[in-house]
Amino acid sequence: MRSPWRFFIIIEALLAVFLLWQVSSNPPVLVMVVFGILNIYWGLRKNRRRKFQLILGSLILIICLVNSPATWLMLIFAILFLGLKGVEIAGVSFPSYSFKNKKQMIIVATENPTEHQGEKKKQSWFGNDRIGNQVFEWDDINVDLFAGDTIVDLGNTLLPKEDSVVIIRKVFGRTRILVPYGVGILFEHATFYGKVHFEDEEISLKNESLKMYSDDYDDSPRRIKLITNSLLGDVEVIRV
Repeated sequence: MRSPWRFFIIIEALLAVFLLWQVSSNPPVLVMVVFGILNIYWGLRKNRRRKFQLILGSLILIICLVNSPATWLMLIFAILFLGLKGVEIAGVSFPSYSFKNKKQMIIVATENPTEHQGEKKKQSWFGNDRIGNQVFEWDDINVDLFAGDTIVDLGNTLLPKEDSVVIIRKVFGRTRILVPYGVGILFEHATFYGKVHFEDEEISLKNESLKMYSDDYDDSPRRIKLITNSLLGDVEVIRV
C-alpha cells in the first residue's frame, strides 16, 4: 500500500472489530467490561473521592481484555510494526535474510535454452530474496510471500515468442511489475482490498477479482500472463 501507516491503521481496526465481536459474544465478559467502564467513568467524575472505583474499573477492564486473543494480536502487530518502522527511520541495516528487508527486486535475463531439469527452491515469507539476478534463461516466475513489497522487472530480458507466466501470491504488501513495450499483457488479480494500476487506469477492488488485457495483446508476438493474489495491497503494471 502507498502508506504503511494506513496499512497499520486498517489492520488494527480489523483486530479491534474482532475484539468487539469476542467481547459481545461472551455475556459474562461483556457485563464485566461494562461494569469496569462505568467504574472508570464514576471515578473520573469524582477522582478525589473515588480513586478506588477508578483503580477497580481499570483492573477489571484490563483483566477482561488480556483474556482475549484479539488484544494480544493487536499488541504483537503494533510492536512488530512500530519496531520495524523505528529501525527503518534509524537507518539500521540487516543481512539479506532478515524479514525487515522486504523490498524485493526480480531481474531476469536470457541466454540460449539449455537442457531442463526439475529443481526445488526455498522461498522467503517476507520477500527479502533477490530472485532472478543469476538466472540467464527465461523461466516462468512463481512467487509466494507472506508480506512485503515486490518489484518484478522484465525490462532486462527478451521474452520468448510464446505465452509466459508470472504468478505472485501474498497476504500483505505492494506489487509492481515492469513490462517492456511490445509485449501483450493478460492481467488477472484478486484481492480483499486494494487498488490496481493498469494501462493508465486505476481501479479499486473490495473482495473482487479482475481480468484485463492490454490494447496490443491480440497482435503481439510475445505475450505474458500476470496472475496476482493478495489480501491487502496495491498492484501496478508499468510499461518500461
